[in-house]
Amino acid sequence: MGDAKGRPLVLIHGYFSNAEVNWIRYGHAALLAEAGFRVIMPDLRAHGESDKPHDPAAYKQDVLADDGFDLIAHLGLTDYDLAGYSLGGRTSVRMLARGARPRRAVLLGMGLEGIFHTEGRGDYFRNVLTHLGSFPRGSSEWMTEAFLKTTGGDPEALLLILDTFRDTTREELAAIDLPVLVVTGEDDDDNGSGEALAEAIPGGRFQSVPGNHMSAVVKPELGQAIARFLAA
Repeated sequence: MGDAKGRPLVLIHGYFSNAEVNWIRYGHAALLAEAGFRVIMPDLRAHGESDKPHDPAAYKQDVLADDGFDLIAHLGLTDYDLAGYSLGGRTSVRMLARGARPRRAVLLGMGLEGIFHTEGRGDYFRNVLTHLGSFPRGSSEWMTEAFLKTTGGDPEALLLILDTFRDTTREELAAIDLPVLVVTGEDDDDNGSGEALAEAIPGGRFQSVPGNHMSAVVKPELGQAIARFLAA
């Protein structure tokens, strides 16, 4: 979305979601396009309109970061910005830890615990995906399953995505030497502390926006935070 000659911004959505839900539906992509960015929004492997293979061989560790590098190479991006929400934030961290060099990066809906210990959240989603239809109405698991239904997710492919998670060390975070904004909802502790994540990155800063892990995505403040930081 946006002017083809605008500054490239790669936006990576969250787990169970897709580019349409994360970035387009609530106006974030339009806001960023209006700010002059060429907004590039891939659907992650096993999500949205991308392929959803059921072969475990397609889900090696860190494959989402590999896909991100492949996308950047395919588009010939050399001067760009990078942002991601939740799993997209973790994928962005993995890319940064492995040498990606955007001008700036924004990590949204992600905290330090979700970077250091990826199996913590992985276990939660594994439980949801292997016990669909069994959760009490209104529970966290029931809400997660309801979101899966709204996005038309493929449970088998999404379960395999959990095998791709890879922890990032404190030393790897400390080696990230570019400006990074960490943004989480005021009531979002799903992946640990966003403020602690910002503190672990030398060029990191933290900002909170209204909402929890699910509702912060619908708030205009989320897109506004991205736009302000990248335009500074």
